[in-house]
Amino acid sequence: MPNRRAEPVPARRVRVIGAGGTIGMDGTGGATPQLDAGALVASVPGLQHYEGLGAETVANLPSAHLRLDQMLEICRRARDAARRGIGVVVTHGTDTLEETAMLCDILSDAEAPVVFTGAIRPASAPGADGPANLVDAVAVAAGEDAAGLGTLVVFGGEIHHARVVRKTDTTSLTAFSSPQIGPLGRVTEGHAVIWSRIPRNPTLDPPTLDKRVFIVPTTAGDDGSLARAALATEPDGVVIGTLGAGHMTPELLDLWAEAATRIPVVAYCRPERGVILNATYGYAGSEMDLRTTGVIPAGFLSPQAARVKLLACLASGLSVDEVRWAFSQDDG
Repeated sequence: MPNRRAEPVPARRVRVIGAGGTIGMDGTGGATPQLDAGALVASVPGLQHYEGLGAETVANLPSAHLRLDQMLEICRRARDAARRGIGVVVTHGTDTLEETAMLCDILSDAEAPVVFTGAIRPASAPGADGPANLVDAVAVAAGEDAAGLGTLVVFGGEIHHARVVRKTDTTSLTAFSSPQIGPLGRVTEGHAVIWSRIPRNPTLDPPTLDKRVFIVPTTAGDDGSLARAALATEPDGVVIGTLGAGHMTPELLDLWAEAATRIPVVAYCRPERGVILNATYGYAGSEMDLRTTGVIPAGFLSPQAARVKLLACLASGLSVDEVRWAFSQDDG
């Protein structure tokens, strides 16, 4: 008889936390939320051999509708279960999945993994991808290979880390990618294979997410009008875009440098891969100028991830120097 790979043996209990999204939607006449977490788990073949698989629904919304306080509640539920040694799967809409996953990685200090997943096609669509994604995510959460990795995203058979993952395609079944480092591994026949690991950051536990942080991009010919309009609203912090590897016009850099004397200003670079340089360019408005100001480089974080991290830092009461240290963990 041919050799057959054994069914994976669950190493830990798993709880599925439902936050809504396409994975639980009916697409008849336009996709809308239908299945809660319990109904979703019950509808997916392949989960029966996970004894004691639990399910709870925190929200059943399109992820574009989730408020920051709801995101925080989802992450707290996931972290608290993981602290009890339970592997956690969060089903979530793909529009803002990367933000909630990043927030969960900021909060969770547990050894047990928290795994986010979702779907591109509604549950009622031909070739719906949600069931396969959910089975893969549960397999990762139940096994030991992902222990200590923090928060992960499992989608299209790939395993990504929450700090680097981005939604890079609106309709592909592999809608998520990690431009900076690639996937950490894959799920094949119910088995997780981890190729690489990234260091975990110190965690935060913000009581709320009630601060205001804007993302302000920059473009060719930027005269600073958008920056001045954003600052006129007196935000608690700003995440700003730079061109190339940390470049902008000298006038715009002066404006942000002055703002950085009053509030945290965190800068990301526009390309998906790369970071703000240190000392390659020396012209006015280059990265060498930027790094002499109080502007804080975001390292490899996307603008969305940097905003979530800054929100958590501010809500946790960190000083500007402490915020700078927190972001230095991503700016190696």
